[in-house]
Amino acid sequence: MTHGQRAVTRPGLRERKKQRTRDALLRAALELFTTQGYERTTVDEIVEAVDVSQRTFFRYFANKEDTTFAVQEMVESRFIAELCRRPPCEAPFEAMRRAVLCAWGSIGEAIEEVITVDLHMRTYQMIESTPSLLAAHMRRGVALENQIARLIAEREGLDVERDPRPRVAVAAFSGVMRVTGQLWGRGSDSSVEALRDLTEEYLDQLVPALAGDWRHAADSGGL
Repeated sequence: MTHGQRAVTRPGLRERKKQRTRDALLRAALELFTTQGYERTTVDEIVEAVDVSQRTFFRYFANKEDTTFAVQEMVESRFIAELCRRPPCEAPFEAMRRAVLCAWGSIGEAIEEVITVDLHMRTYQMIESTPSLLAAHMRRGVALENQIARLIAEREGLDVERDPRPRVAVAAFSGVMRVTGQLWGRGSDSSVEALRDLTEEYLDQLVPALAGDWRHAADSGGL
């Protein structure tokens, strides 16, 4: 191996070590949050569990809230990447639907490389039951909806500030995502597959629920 080849290899090893440290901090933080409570857990306890310094913690995370939403941010980033890859011929809702199902279809292994799916579910339940985290979750949701609306408007050649349709479509889509997340968090199956199946089932009901005749569908043996 040449000197030049060694120079290329070293940064990769350093990056993997950094990733392992970050993952260890994340696992320790979420385990502590979900067992003894978010508000009661200190950064000192997190770094002690991993045997690193506070300085190391703050190299990877700005604060405790950052660790809480780290996995969710990874999922959201995967969804945005999938949405950007959807072909322009797809209608906006179909693009979002396929993007989120593709994201959930591939993100499970990535999540389990960092934390267990059970810990991911417990973290979601903790967010839902902790007022400060629930408020942060809602703020993040609004920011994500705005980002998706801008992407949809760009796909369709629209001005998101003048045409309400991108924001309306994203609001409906996001509402379904919140409902399925809550149902999954209260359920007994913590697998990513269960969340994906639930998401698909509910997304498939969005258009009929908005445009369909519910009473006629019920009389006909539908919904």
